[in-house]
Amino acid sequence: LKLLVEAGILARHREGTWVYFHLVPDVPIVIDAALAGLDAADPLVAADVERLAVVRDRRAAAATEYFEQIAPIWDEERSLHVAEAAVEAAIVDLIGPEPIGRLLDLGTGTGRILQLLGPRAERSVGLDASHSMLAVARANLQRSGVLAAELRQGDVYSPRLDAASFDLVVIHQVLHYLDDPARAIVEAVRLLAPGGRLLVVDFAPHGHDFLRDAQAHRRLGFSHDHLRRWMHDAGLDCTTIRDLAPPSGAEGLTVTVWLGVERSALEATA
Repeated sequence: LKLLVEAGILARHREGTWVYFHLVPDVPIVIDAALAGLDAADPLVAADVERLAVVRDRRAAAATEYFEQIAPIWDEERSLHVAEAAVEAAIVDLIGPEPIGRLLDLGTGTGRILQLLGPRAERSVGLDASHSMLAVARANLQRSGVLAAELRQGDVYSPRLDAASFDLVVIHQVLHYLDDPARAIVEAVRLLAPGGRLLVVDFAPHGHDFLRDAQAHRRLGFSHDHLRRWMHDAGLDCTTIRDLAPPSGAEGLTVTVWLGVERSALEATA
């Protein structure tokens, strides 16, 4: 692995005491040529494949156990707002049918956004501070067949990623956990390539104060102007805002989706 990293074929990143390796973009043809010469019936190769399956099964079991512990808490919140399928449909609609390019999901959680959008991206990366949530995401991505996505442990306030390296950054239901959401927006915009887009999904202002204690919410939602101003100050123009009302008759949570576009791209088309 060390030699492959030095050769520029693999890249590595640390996650606590673990180290993960992944292919550097644009070099899989080298790996394909090497793998083509392997004999699948070779005892060493067969043993490696068998051990890989065991590792993946153990990882999936641990992730499932962790998620089962937190699922009841999430279910309580989800009962207050529109179904996730409606939120995902709005996300897909706002992004549009054009190719996504390079995708970054900040605060990836269970990896759902990577499952939803990853197959349309030439590169997809999910970042989360929680090692346990990354284990859940890995299991979910493996189960759904989204194998090319990269998962990294990191802080949304200081993501260790190259500036201007993503075409679409998504922050899905993350900002209400943060003490300084405006700073997270600034960091997200720093990672956008020229003409890039930032999509934020979060709650509109609400009065469900129990979420502070029950689910560690720092903020009880955000107004349209909150995100519009933060995006503007960071160099984006908020081009679209869409509200998704809670179930009919419910005193629930309105989910809002904001889409911002890097300002120079808009100026170029004006």
